[in-house]
Amino acid sequence: MPKCSRCGSDNPMGYNFCSHCGNKIEEIKITRIYRFVIMGSGGVGKSAISIRYVNRVFEAKYDPTIEDRYQKIIEYEGCSCVLEILDTAGQETFHAMRELYIKTGEGYALIYSITSKQSLIDLEPLLLGITERNLIKDVPIVLVGNKCDLENKRTVGPDAARELAKKYNCPFMESSAKLNINIEEIFHNLIRLTWLYNPSFKTKSKHQKKDKSSSCILF
Repeated sequence: MPKCSRCGSDNPMGYNFCSHCGNKIEEIKITRIYRFVIMGSGGVGKSAISIRYVNRVFEAKYDPTIEDRYQKIIEYEGCSCVLEILDTAGQETFHAMRELYIKTGEGYALIYSITSKQSLIDLEPLLLGITERNLIKDVPIVLVGNKCDLENKRTVGPDAARELAKKYNCPFMESSAKLNINIEEIFHNLIRLTWLYNPSFKTKSKHQKKDKSSSCILF
């Protein structure tokens, strides 16, 4: 972790200001902003995945989420990118909000727990809603079986999830926020799929990298 030149505090990679004293660390030219949505039933570890990726820590305490937003600056394929990550509620009472998230997201991480069969079943209506409501033919989606560190409590085998992923033409992986397994891969897969399905995003990023005079977002 880099240290702040003013107060000496540790700060997560990708931050351009000190989270303790507010000192500006560096100015970064951003070529692309990606808006990703994390969805799934309550208690599957959506917030734990977000916090592990952004802050590099594991948050064990479960606190039901209504809506949390996270931001992280990364470099991907030589391009500086901002990931805006929306961590959504898992409760059915927020169904109307999820409809809005489906319409506004650019990529989706659909999370279930390998310890809960119902959490995998709950994802199919979300997958159907995402594919039906998006205007583009292919939608960046990653299906994730979280809590793979709890193998002794597993009730969902990988084959069932692979079958669902194949049906909706999306990659599948298992993860552990606790052990930091495949956490970065979730978001890198979403960026990869965004570039694959929308070539203009990739072309624009490479053009901006070469053309220093092109407009960029400064952080």
